[in-house]
Amino acid sequence: MICRLAVLLCSLSFALGLYTDLWAQNNNPKISKFEQLEELLPTANNYRTTSGAPGHDYWQQRADHVMDIVLDDKNRRLTGYQTITYYNNSPDPLRYLWLQLDQNIFDKNSDANLTETSEIEPQLSLAQINQMLPPSFDGGFKISSVKDKVGKALPYTINKTMMRVELPVMLKKGEVFVFSISWSYNINEQPKLGGRSGYEYFEKDDNCLYEIAQFFPRMAVYSDFGGWQHKQFLGRGEFALTFGNYKVNITVPADHIVAASGELQNADKVLTSKQLQRFQQAKTADRPVLIVTEEEAREAEKQKLEQTKTWTFEAKNVRDFAFASSRKFIWDAMNVRVNNKNTLCMSFYPKEGNPLWGQYSTEVVAHTIKVYSKYTIDYPYPVAISVHGPVWGMEYPMICFNGGRPASDGTYPEGIKHAMISVIIHEVGHNFFPMIINSDERQWSWMDEGLNSFCQYLTEQEWQPNYPSRRGPAPNIVEYMKSDPSTLVPIMQNSESLPQFGNNAYGKPATALNILRETIMGRELFDYSFKEYARRWAFKHPEPADFFRTMEDASAVDLDWFWRAWFYGTEPVDIALSDVKFYTIQSMEPKVEEALVAAQNKQQRYITELKNDTLLNNKRVIDQKPYLKDFYNSYDPLKVTKADQEMYDYLMAALSPEERDLLKGKHLFYELTFKNVGGVVMPLIIEFEYEDGSKTLERIPAEIWRMDNEQVKKVFVFQKKVKNITLDPYQETADIELSNNYFPPRNLPSRFQLFKQQQQRSTDNPMRRSLIEGNR
Repeated sequence: MICRLAVLLCSLSFALGLYTDLWAQNNNPKISKFEQLEELLPTANNYRTTSGAPGHDYWQQRADHVMDIVLDDKNRRLTGYQTITYYNNSPDPLRYLWLQLDQNIFDKNSDANLTETSEIEPQLSLAQINQMLPPSFDGGFKISSVKDKVGKALPYTINKTMMRVELPVMLKKGEVFVFSISWSYNINEQPKLGGRSGYEYFEKDDNCLYEIAQFFPRMAVYSDFGGWQHKQFLGRGEFALTFGNYKVNITVPADHIVAASGELQNADKVLTSKQLQRFQQAKTADRPVLIVTEEEAREAEKQKLEQTKTWTFEAKNVRDFAFASSRKFIWDAMNVRVNNKNTLCMSFYPKEGNPLWGQYSTEVVAHTIKVYSKYTIDYPYPVAISVHGPVWGMEYPMICFNGGRPASDGTYPEGIKHAMISVIIHEVGHNFFPMIINSDERQWSWMDEGLNSFCQYLTEQEWQPNYPSRRGPAPNIVEYMKSDPSTLVPIMQNSESLPQFGNNAYGKPATALNILRETIMGRELFDYSFKEYARRWAFKHPEPADFFRTMEDASAVDLDWFWRAWFYGTEPVDIALSDVKFYTIQSMEPKVEEALVAAQNKQQRYITELKNDTLLNNKRVIDQKPYLKDFYNSYDPLKVTKADQEMYDYLMAALSPEERDLLKGKHLFYELTFKNVGGVVMPLIIEFEYEDGSKTLERIPAEIWRMDNEQVKKVFVFQKKVKNITLDPYQETADIELSNNYFPPRNLPSRFQLFKQQQQRSTDNPMRRSLIEGNR
């Protein structure tokens, strides 16, 4: 419907007949979306400031390690002796120390095993049945001794995946305590037993590939915000760890190749002369150089030497240590330079990983280091390693374990290629979150997985055009946001209590950050603030409040409403364009206005009137008795009189030139009504398409909802007629219902795909098909 805006003239000016009851909005008791977040965040103190930066009294502990490790390939067993130097930088005296015994998750009576739920279904696979059987693997740490630096036994208590070591005297601020632990454990066969590390057995050549992590008693974090972080390890919530320096000697069969956190210290003793030469060449190469070739790996597979070699590695200022070992390894490397600092990017993989791994892995590592350094801090470590083995994706300082294996004939579906590239980006990216920006994974998975998945998305998009990223774009989280509310929990939830872990810890926070960057803050403000967070908390222990506060502190953007909705809430985004009204300004010129009213009245005739024109023509009383007619039967209220024209001339003369121009202009007014159906307030992104085919885009900040969280109206003024209006045209806000985003309304077709067709697509291997056809 088209309406004309009446014009009121007062004190030689006029105003559009629009009025908003501001008093009612300001006193709306339902307003809550923009309440500040401070009551939910911890109170700032000398250790952590209100700005989100570390305080002037910030402290953290340190633990240095020297370890001697022996890998028993025949019995698939690991034995270790470690010396820990623990620095108490806290203001608190400590009576005991806590260490993490993560391998105890494989103990038959571990909480992880006992609390695993199961049920009988009509059809079960053998793997499902096997999982229900009592575990038979003899897993978990065997602690031989815990001693102080002079060899005196220390009392200790093992509580499932935690061990308390009691100190002979209180460890005061600034003091150091040195102690040693001897231990061993049986290595799990990862493809069968699962886990974040383990070995894979290759039956064809009778060899194992070991990916070893969580393999030594690791110091728990003692912090200003939580004291000891000794929540039991149940498998999902990962780790909170203490920074320190490591020197690790790893003894393996002499034909094994070892990859590990840190720099190799004795390459001249463990590599052949040719391999050593290639190793040196790779340090300046801008393309991968093979250090151990496939031919050399194949030959080693056959030898199975019984002699041993010891590889020595040193890692500075890391929170953990991991390694991989196998005689099956092919090894390539190249250099990447970031702001005048060199990093040796390397990949270790069996022949079963080729051709994918030889072509892509190390290049992806180098690409990841460059892109993450751009958005966070410059990568500080000397090496970055990707290993292919049984673990699909797991991260440690300077080294990560990744999946993505082609078929035995060397072909692979495109999905496997992208899955491999993505997991390498993701796991190498974990060097930044949480290996450097060292958040507490056991408590807050999103602080590493979510932030890392966001950076992964940025990195994927710089790899190739239209890269099929799983997480990051707002539309990709919509199905999760439409889930049954009973299955949704806030992002701010403990890692072990997330029903939809992938969406909650990875997808939703990654999407939220991308929305902040692209839609709410803009790239310049977001990128600076995100980088500032990384700068502030590199090699420290940030908490959620430190992130939230830093993002606001460095940008001058109040994001409390956003954190509250996306991180503390579960409501979805569903904003509806519920009404559109079209107005023009009343020109006040009698000839124009009365002609328009006459035309409008002529159009507005009811069905009864139309039928009576024929049936009652000249039969009405007034037609039969003309003497009943008076002045009003011939009066035309729309006829322009001399008085009308004089009043118009008088009013026009009283207006300023600017007011007359506005009155005579061709302004078209569109009043749009928006309803917050889902509950989450968001910016309004509105695309107007005009009758001439051109388009404009209007962006209204989310603060438009601050007075009324449920419904707002906004008037837009144009010089040409609008044909179509689309809310959120680029699907930036994760709106779960697009059908109410259009004017005129549209019926969006629902889509479905037969499961059989979908299954065929996901396993399709055009490379193999092409190879077969080429051989015909």
